Amino acid sequence: MTPLVFVAVAVAGGVGAALRFLVDTSVRRVAGDRFPWGVLAVNLSGALALGILTSLVADATWRSVLGTGLLGGYTTFSAVAVTTVLLAEEGRTRASVVYAAVSFVGSVAFAALGLALGHALTAG
Repeated sequence: MTPLVFVAVAVAGGVGAALRFLVDTSVRRVAGDRFPWGVLAVNLSGALALGILTSLVADATWRSVLGTGLLGGYTTFSAVAVTTVLLAEEGRTRASVVYAAVSFVGSVAFAALGLALGHALTAG
């Protein structure tokens, strides 16, 4: 990896983190804080975007910058883990289990959908 690619991945990661903050706060403003809809929206949309990116972008450098950098900064598994535990600690066991399951299964489903969409776009 060249120093320029390293810097591009780092900058893209910062942009992704800023986008995550904007999406999360915007969703929470609309949906409220009772359930972590913001982080869920970020991770599902990020999984979809990474699936599309993986199908459409063949260049390894761009995949690193956009996938590892931008979308790596945008999505956040650690927030899912902490939020799941916090919900459980609050005695909201059902919400904790639902959130963890929807986060995992939903992210896998959205990634698969993204891959399918990307393949469909390249086939046409």
